[in-house]
Amino acid sequence: MEEMVQLLKADIRGGLDMEHAMSDHDFHLLIEQYVFKWSQSHPLTAIQKVQLVRRLYHAFRGLDILQPLMDDPDITEVMINDYDEIFVERRGRLVKLALSFESRGKLEDLIQHIVAGVNRVVNESSPIVDARLKDGSRVHIVLPPVALKGPCVTIRKFPERPLRMDSLVELDALTQEAADFLKRLVTAKYNIFISGGTGSGKTTFLNALSAFIPPDERIITVEDAAELQIRTIPNLVSLETRNANTEGKGAISIRELIRASLRMRPNRIIVGEVRGGEAIDMLQAMNTGHDGSLSTGHANSARDMLTRLETMALGGADLPVPVIRQQIGSAIDMIVHLSRLRDRSRRVTEISEITGVSGGEVQLSTLFRFEEEGEREGRVLGSLRPTGTKLARTWKLRMAGLAGEAP
Repeated sequence: MEEMVQLLKADIRGGLDMEHAMSDHDFHLLIEQYVFKWSQSHPLTAIQKVQLVRRLYHAFRGLDILQPLMDDPDITEVMINDYDEIFVERRGRLVKLALSFESRGKLEDLIQHIVAGVNRVVNESSPIVDARLKDGSRVHIVLPPVALKGPCVTIRKFPERPLRMDSLVELDALTQEAADFLKRLVTAKYNIFISGGTGSGKTTFLNALSAFIPPDERIITVEDAAELQIRTIPNLVSLETRNANTEGKGAISIRELIRASLRMRPNRIIVGEVRGGEAIDMLQAMNTGHDGSLSTGHANSARDMLTRLETMALGGADLPVPVIRQQIGSAIDMIVHLSRLRDRSRRVTEISEITGVSGGEVQLSTLFRFEEEGEREGRVLGSLRPTGTKLARTWKLRMAGLAGEAP
């Protein structure tokens, strides 16, 4: 099949009038004509013809050899280490594929096609970029000389329909009791921070939490590369950072977008991921009347997330540590920590409340904790259980008329 694809690609490319912009429909018909003509001297079944047409179309207008991987619902991540080294994560397991691009040049052409689609630039002078595909999948690209093997592309796929909280409960990511508790907190405008390691499901969980936001509110989202799929809020504005142009000008950072969002009359601000100095801007936004805001960050535990937030905020503002800690203690109400367990399942392992600052330290009170109960057939058994500690800050629940439902 691959040999036929390469031969037909050469024929189509040679006979194609590159100055004539064809619609996708017309181009698809053109490929069908080439395939039917080819099949007259090279017998093909009906299924093979369909597959060949699809493969050729994607080679010119899609993602080439990656398109079948993007269409496979069992694949959640595609990792390209070089043109001839492709791995995927399928059902939680990493697998190397017997696939390769024709050449490194073909992979570089695809990379330029991807970044051009979102008005971004990647080259030797600016070799790292975040982008996205039309379906919302997140793309991270690193080029030589930074990537020593060759062009490196990592694609994080997202489902067409984001998982809702009830689906996460069915998958044992958390219990119904914890889901109901979080729903009340989101409705009552608690500021919630989601922490976890790489691939632990932070963005998925943030999407699920956002479904609890009342639909009559105005939401502003701020992201490096837009990947949130919030579909329950009519009054939604999505902001995305911009890299510098080839002259090194025109870059727009998350910090600038957070500041801009404050002038857009938001009820809540959602920052897709906090990685650096923008942490101080996010904390200040939460402290200036934008209750109910949500964000995520990388950390190994809820306590570790506090330390990382402190470090990031210090990098964004020349403020004393006690002031930063006071900002964290008053801005963030809850931390929800997600983990990817050894069986590759993604679980909520901790829900903790920030109760303030005492003795110079931010105080953390764990309300729910995942308790492991053993293992069966490779599956980790256990559930997220209440610790018995009650929610200390209940005034937002009282204001929302939900105080009687607090745990």
